[in-house]
Amino acid sequence: MNAPKRKPLVVTMGDPAGIGPEITAGAWKALRETGPAFAWIGDPACLPPGTPYEDVVTLTEAGSIFSKALPVLPLSLVAPVYPGEPDVLNAGPVVDSILRAVGLTRAEDAGAVVTCPISKAVLRDAGFPYPGHTEFLAALCEVPGEEVMMLASPMLRVVPVTVHVSLRDALNTLTTDLIVKVARTTAHALKRDFGILNPRLAIAGLNPHAGEGGHMGREEIDIIIPAIEQLRARGLNVHGPMPPDTMFTDTARANYDVALCMYHDQALIPIKTLDMENGVNTTLGLPIVRTSPDHGTAFDIAGKNRAKPESLIAALRLAGQLASYRAANPEPPEMRFT
Repeated sequence: MNAPKRKPLVVTMGDPAGIGPEITAGAWKALRETGPAFAWIGDPACLPPGTPYEDVVTLTEAGSIFSKALPVLPLSLVAPVYPGEPDVLNAGPVVDSILRAVGLTRAEDAGAVVTCPISKAVLRDAGFPYPGHTEFLAALCEVPGEEVMMLASPMLRVVPVTVHVSLRDALNTLTTDLIVKVARTTAHALKRDFGILNPRLAIAGLNPHAGEGGHMGREEIDIIIPAIEQLRARGLNVHGPMPPDTMFTDTARANYDVALCMYHDQALIPIKTLDMENGVNTTLGLPIVRTSPDHGTAFDIAGKNRAKPESLIAALRLAGQLASYRAANPEPPEMRFT
């Protein structure tokens, strides 16, 4: 049986005053001969001078011209762009770029969405009601609340159970049911998209030494261990709660496929320390594949020819791999965890 033809990916503009246009051009230069092919939704005036590009109307055109020029699905901005100086007037086009990318992918014209970094502060000042990309994508895909953020690199995969909330709110939000829900979505995605048939999940403790038997906090006893017991009863391969200060060593990482962490920085600090350039943000629990570079807009270096495209390149490659795996392996009902 012939393998399904790989569809071009679609890349969003991100904040045009950030490094998104630069790293997009850099990623195209790096991938133009090998792929995966992609089209960028944005204003070509934001691209670095001299970047070969060609306006396209459909993604079908993107694949045929990708080796010679960056395919651009043009989108007009409202205000002039000055690198490093974000303008709330351009928030609308930034959001429109995401809307178009998700629409193309849900219509199966694109293989996956790859998002360039946005400024959450700029969008919120414009009235954007979502904490970030992840929650907005879930709403667009009509699965609000099902989204799970995973950061992945060749060295480590991590999932924060609580995400874009303060540490105090994270402690109040953490529940046994939430851990179970996030773990099940994560296990299913590793099986569904990464081809890991028996994914091994390491569950982090919340407190120092994973609570030291209740002497340093009872969250492990009252919240985390009951979640582990429920997950094991459902047939999932889970371990923990593991002391957070030792679970990211080379030896420990060899024994699991993903680390479930209790709050944002518990997950993101180790992966960004170990492998910042190759880290990829991917959203689990969606009907589409979405990845993103594991960094922000970097307004401080925008327009200075200092931005490195490696994380976007990694995000594009991972998106291509996941999209290809999904296309070649339609999901039978029995794959879902019950």
